[in-house]
Amino acid sequence: MIPDLMAQLPFHKNELLFGHDSTPALIAFEIEGLDRVRISFQPFLLLEDDGWLKEWRGEADLQVLGGGGAFRHVALFPDLKQLEEAKTYLQKKSGKTPSAPDAPYLYLNDAVHQYLLLSGQTHFLGLAFGDLKRLQIDIETYCQSGFEFPNPARASDRITAIALADSTGWERLISGKEWDEAEMLREMLREIRSRDPDVIEGHNLFRFDLEYIEARAKRCGVALELGRDGSLLRGHPSRMQIAERTITYRKYEIFGRHIIDTWILAQHYDVAARELEGYGLKEIARHFGIAGPERTYIPGDKTSWYFDHEPDTLFRYALDDVRETRGLSELLSPSYFVEAQIFPYSYQNVALRGNATKIDALFLREHLFRRHSIPRPDEGREVAGGYTEVEYQGVAHRVLHCDVASLYPSIMLVYGLFPKRDELGVFSGLLRDLRDFRIKAKDLARRAEAREAGIYFSALQSTFKILINSFYGYLGFAMGHFNDFDAANQVTAKGRDLIRSAVAWLKERGAKIIEVDTDGIYFVPPEGVKTESDEEKLIQALANLLPAGIELELDGRYPAMFSYKMKNYALLDHKGRLLIKGSGLRSRGLELFQRRWLEEMMMMLLNDEKEKVPALYQRYLEDLEHHRMDISLLMKTETLQDSLETYQMKINAKKRNPAAPYELALKSERPYQPGDQISYYVTGKGAKVKINENCKLAAHWDAKNPDENVEHYKAKLKELYEKFKPFIES
Repeated sequence: MIPDLMAQLPFHKNELLFGHDSTPALIAFEIEGLDRVRISFQPFLLLEDDGWLKEWRGEADLQVLGGGGAFRHVALFPDLKQLEEAKTYLQKKSGKTPSAPDAPYLYLNDAVHQYLLLSGQTHFLGLAFGDLKRLQIDIETYCQSGFEFPNPARASDRITAIALADSTGWERLISGKEWDEAEMLREMLREIRSRDPDVIEGHNLFRFDLEYIEARAKRCGVALELGRDGSLLRGHPSRMQIAERTITYRKYEIFGRHIIDTWILAQHYDVAARELEGYGLKEIARHFGIAGPERTYIPGDKTSWYFDHEPDTLFRYALDDVRETRGLSELLSPSYFVEAQIFPYSYQNVALRGNATKIDALFLREHLFRRHSIPRPDEGREVAGGYTEVEYQGVAHRVLHCDVASLYPSIMLVYGLFPKRDELGVFSGLLRDLRDFRIKAKDLARRAEAREAGIYFSALQSTFKILINSFYGYLGFAMGHFNDFDAANQVTAKGRDLIRSAVAWLKERGAKIIEVDTDGIYFVPPEGVKTESDEEKLIQALANLLPAGIELELDGRYPAMFSYKMKNYALLDHKGRLLIKGSGLRSRGLELFQRRWLEEMMMMLLNDEKEKVPALYQRYLEDLEHHRMDISLLMKTETLQDSLETYQMKINAKKRNPAAPYELALKSERPYQPGDQISYYVTGKGAKVKINENCKLAAHWDAKNPDENVEHYKAKLKELYEKFKPFIES
C-alpha cells in the first residue's frame, strides 16, 4: 500500500480531480445483470426537454438540472434494458442517432463510465502501482511452410509456446512439445486463475495474441473462462485515433481484470517524443535499455523452424518477450495508473481515450454531481496558431534556449480566459489546482526515499503536466461540451504578443535570434554575455518584463545548433550528443541509411568539419554499390491507414495511386489491418522504377543474393545531399 504520507496529501482530497467518493483500493468495476455494479446502479441519459419521454411507456426518474446548458434534464432508469429501450425510442422519435451533433439527448454507451460519473468513485485510490497484480503473456505460433504469416484458421498452424510472467517475478513457459494445443490453453487458464492478476499485459495483445488465442480456443473447444467470475473472454471490433493514425483492433474485456497493451502505450508515448524507430517489442526494449545482455533473438519468420529444430531457444525467446513486456509496462503504465485514480474510466480505457475526452469527463462528473445542466459542444472553427519564425539558417554556436513554462495554461490563468459556458468555474479551478499540485508532486518525487513512492510521484507530476498542457487543446476540442473557440483564439493571440515582445527585447540588446516556436526562443546571446552567470542574469531580466504568472526560464545551453527550417533543427549538447528535432530531419519516410548519413553529416557541420562531408557521401555511395548495407538500413516501414478492401475500392475508383505496402499486403497470407506496419525494399533496375511494381518484403531479402535496386538508393542519397549542399559547400 502507499505509505500513510501519500494518503494525507492534498491531491486525493480534491474532489474535482479524484471524485467525490474516496473509497480506497477499488480494483475493477463490472456490470452484473442489468442493474448492478456489485451494488445498485441507475443508468442514465440526458435530455434537452422532459417532453421527449412523456409518451414513452417505460420507467424513468426525470430530474431537472440547474443552469442554462442545453441538456437540462437527467433521466435515471431502473436498469440497462430500459435505458437501451429509451435510447431506441428517442432515436426513432427524434430521427437523430446518439452521435448526431444536434440530437436532443446525450447517451453514453459505456455502462461502467456511467456508473463512475454518477458515483464519484475511481480506481486504485490508496494504492501504489506496485500493489497491482500484473501478469504478462506472449505466445509463439507455427506457420505452415509456403506461407508468410501464421493463420489461426489453418489446421496446420498452432500455438507452440505460451510464456507467462507476473510482477512478483514468477515465470512459466507452457511448451508445445509437452502439451497439445488444447492442453496448453487449459494450462494457461489454470495458471491465470491461480495467479489471479488484476491486469493482463502484452505487446500487441489486442491485435495478435488474444485474437489468435480466441480463434485457436474455439477450434479446440476450450472455453476461455478468464473472468474473475468465471465468465468468458469477450471481444468486439473497435478503433482508436493516435495522432494522425487510425488504428482498428479487436477490443477485449475480461470481467474483473484490466487489459493493457504496451504496443498502444508505446504509440501514445511516441506522439510527443517522436524518437521510436518502430513499435516492435525488441526495438522498443533496446531503445529504453531494458533488453537484457543475454536476450535471445530469433528472426520473426524463423519461429517455426526453431520449434522444429531448437525448441529450447524458442522458449527462451518467448520468456524474454514477457520480461521485456513487464519492463516496458513498468516504464509506460504508471501515468495511466494515476489517470485511473482521477478519471471516471477503467484503467484499461484511460489508455484508449484522448486527453480532451478525459478532461470532458471531469466536467461531466462535476456537473452531474452538482445537478447542473450540460451544454452542447460549440461548432468547430479555425484557431490561429502560435508565433513561429526562423530568422537564421545554418550553424550557430553557443546557443541558448529559453521558454515560457506552460505558456497557454499560464495565459488562461493570468488573463482569465476560460470557457464562457462553464457556469460552475470547473475549468479554472481544476487548472489552478493542477498547477499547484504538479509543483508539489515534483518536489515529492525528488525527495522520495522509497522507490515505490518515487515512481508514484513521478507518474503523478507527469500526469498533472500532461493534463495542464491539454487544457488549451480542450478549448478547441470539437466534441468538448465546454469548448470555446473564441477563448482559444484569445489565448494564442496573447501568446504571440508575449513572445514577440521577448524577441524584440533580446534583439535590442544584440542577441541573434535563430528560431521562435510558440513558447520558446533559440538565440545566440549578445557579445557582452560571456559566462553562465551572465546568461542567467539576461534571462532573469527578460523574465521580469513579463506579467506576473508568466514564467520564463533558461531551458538549455548548446555549444552548437544547426537550423534547417521551421521546427527542424539539430543541437549539440555539452556531452557531445546529437539531438534532432523535426519531421524533416527525423522523417520515417527516410530509410535508415539516409537517417544515419544525416546524423553523421550534421555532427560534422556542428563540429565545424564540413570539409569531411563529401568523403562521407562517397563512402555511403560505395557501400551501396558493393551491397555492403544490411536490408535493415535500406528497407522502409510504412503504416497501413486504410483496410485492404478500402484501398482496392479507391484504386478502382481512381481516387488514389497504387502503393507498395498495400500491394505487398494483398499478395501476403497475413490478414493485414489498418495500423499494421509493413517493411519492404525496392528491387528492379534503374533509379526511376515504379516502386509498387518493384518491391519485396524485407523479410524476403537474401544477403547472399542481394537484389536491392542500387541505382534507386544511390539516387535517394544524392537527393538528400543536394538538399543540404548549400550548408555543406558554403
